[in-house]
Amino acid sequence: MKKTIVLGVSGGIAVFKAAQLTSNLIKKGYDVEVIMTQNATEFMTPLTFESLTKHNVMVSTFEKVADRSVKHISLAKRADLFVVVPATANVIAKFVCGIADDMLTTTFLAADCPKVICPAMNTQMYENPVTQRNLKTCKELGYHIVEPASGFLACGDCGKGKLAELSDIEACIDSYFQTNRRLEGKHVLITAGPTQEALDPVRYISNHSSGKMGYELARAAQSMGACVTLISGPSREEAPFGVQLISVQSALDMLEAVKAHYISADYIIKAAAVGDYRVESVAEHKIKKDSEEFTLKLVKNPDILAYLGEHIRKDQILCGFAMETQNLIENAKAKLEKKHCDMIVANNLKTEGAGFGHNTNIVTLIEKEQLQELSIMSKYEVACKILERLAEIREEKGVQ
Repeated sequence: MKKTIVLGVSGGIAVFKAAQLTSNLIKKGYDVEVIMTQNATEFMTPLTFESLTKHNVMVSTFEKVADRSVKHISLAKRADLFVVVPATANVIAKFVCGIADDMLTTTFLAADCPKVICPAMNTQMYENPVTQRNLKTCKELGYHIVEPASGFLACGDCGKGKLAELSDIEACIDSYFQTNRRLEGKHVLITAGPTQEALDPVRYISNHSSGKMGYELARAAQSMGACVTLISGPSREEAPFGVQLISVQSALDMLEAVKAHYISADYIIKAAAVGDYRVESVAEHKIKKDSEEFTLKLVKNPDILAYLGEHIRKDQILCGFAMETQNLIENAKAKLEKKHCDMIVANNLKTEGAGFGHNTNIVTLIEKEQLQELSIMSKYEVACKILERLAEIREEKGVQ
């Protein structure tokens, strides 16, 4: 049965993003009912949302409806989730004070379903102590706040107040309807992306890792109910909603971050492509091209996966990744044993549709007594398969 989302749209320039969000939610199979404030209709007509939802958009509390129902009450009862996008400072203040002077605020007050508020406003309005107090009160009342982003605003200012990315809002919404909560209450630590080993203030040594696999693991773990810590090297990927992101640069940075957080983790997944070597001495100034040849002296970086294999508790599950161009299974099995992992996720970088930069992957899940070859699928689907198997391993070990 379709879940019903009541989408409240208040008057801000980000109204156009609410229309895109509506379209995205409908494509995901949600039933979306839209309520607009009168001010919101100055930015976009109700017809836009009616065309997307195939429902009448309610603006006035006193609009006549065909079934003669008390519309704000019937909508409130139907709502599985109430989301306000964008939420202006004005409408947030009304929610806090219990003011119900239009269709949106009346229905919001009548609804007893979970509520999500997505603020969007000028930076000074957002940072005003009154608005901050109101947002704090909203949290105390149990409303979920999807924090605004920082960036260039319509008014010309640059700062916090921009509507959160739609992907973050959608992830928040999806989390309320996620049925697979297998990792509820568990802490999952994931490393992702490449590392960058500086040569001088300008140059560095790195690899082609995009971080996609690690970020999809974080997204999947969060959707399965886990508390997720994502330690990531430089990546263009967006941190998934609700995930604690710790950004690092070098292999040594990543090691220190892992040391600081691995103790509390129930699952540790090393998906990062960590540089094996770093330069012995980083130049203080930019290296000039004064000769035809240039020699770098490299020293080995610490092996983070090996460190974890030697230091984790018996009740922690450790998963590593092996990316090879030849002898995939043999090398992965050797890594599994040497690094004391519960599972290695192995893929061949020369296989079409696998490896760095792709949205898909083809992997083999390797354990001490078995291996499972997965067909080509999205990296999110691969992430779900990995997490499901790791949860099974934990259960097989008799760990709660």
